[in-house]
Amino acid sequence: MRITVLLPGMLREKAGGESRLDVEVAGQATLGGLLDALAERYPALERRLRDEQAGLRRYVNFYVDGEECRHRGGTATVLREDAEVQIIPSVAGG
Repeated sequence: MRITVLLPGMLREKAGGESRLDVEVAGQATLGGLLDALAERYPALERRLRDEQAGLRRYVNFYVDGEECRHRGGTATVLREDAEVQIIPSVAGG
């Protein structure tokens, strides 16, 4: 199953400079499975997305087809064929 991942500028350097990644996920795709596939290809990106227990980092937002995934099951969120996942780290400042 093919999933499209959109990355903001601050994460692109961890993914070879790419802003858009097409990722193949086997079986019934979930956000966790997608992140596993990304971790295999881009280990440096993995550390920015998930914590040591493989949970979603607190200050990184994951949108699946425009809906924040924490309201849809977090890493268990089921992805459809050709889903679009947008990853947006929170930005703080003052």
